[in-house]
Amino acid sequence: MALPAPSETATALVTGASSGIGEAIARQLASRGHGLTLVARREDRLRELASDVARKHGLRAEVISADLGDPTARDRLAGQIAEMGLEVEILVNNAGFGGTGDRERLVSMVELNCVALLDLQERYLRPMVDRGRGAVINVASTAAFQPLPGTATYAATKAFVLSLSEAAHEELKGTGVTMTAVCPGPVKTEFMAVAGIEAAEEQVPGLFWMSADDVAKAAVEAAEKGKRAIVPGLLNRAGAITGQHTPRTLVLPLAKRVWRQAV
Repeated sequence: MALPAPSETATALVTGASSGIGEAIARQLASRGHGLTLVARREDRLRELASDVARKHGLRAEVISADLGDPTARDRLAGQIAEMGLEVEILVNNAGFGGTGDRERLVSMVELNCVALLDLQERYLRPMVDRGRGAVINVASTAAFQPLPGTATYAATKAFVLSLSEAAHEELKGTGVTMTAVCPGPVKTEFMAVAGIEAAEEQVPGLFWMSADDVAKAAVEAAEKGKRAIVPGLLNRAGAITGQHTPRTLVLPLAKRVWRQAV
């Protein structure tokens, strides 16, 4: 099994754990006996999740409210985990957001989706390698497989996540540590509302949509098997392949039309 065995001093650090895929992955890991450190901005939701996990599984579930787009907050997070005497043996980099916006919002998107993910990965990857065990799950998107005019910055951030994860997966071979990129397609979560693109739900056929629980189950099972990357859902896998290999002269105008209708 590629996931390390649970222990009292080990924790699974899950970012963006207050809802959606992050919450669902946290529940999947808890069902396998892993203690949790739950991170997001909405502390009330994290506490509800921590209480539920503790009641159902008898596990230690810590709650840390943080805006991971702030480098100072990431420093505080690492300090708090160290003070609790916990070792991060599973890291789930799920925090992120999408959509469009002004310069400030787009720069913030890159800071959270890329910089914060890389920062946490580098903070905890070396100790995992030194211990000879550990797993990282980086949540990318099917948007990583092609440029998307209309949501260009978001797609670029997810391309970064996928490329980083696949290369690191190869670098980590033989260390006892694994890296898995998860590339979900459309998921029924709050993501669309936060991104301001609720209309996109009407543009994407229902067969492409998945639940957060199904994506989380696929993500954790892939990490258990030490897979490099997965695209949950047969239709989403087909779409990812098509987006990756279709000539850009064809895919770019089509993507542009779709996103113009969605925003």
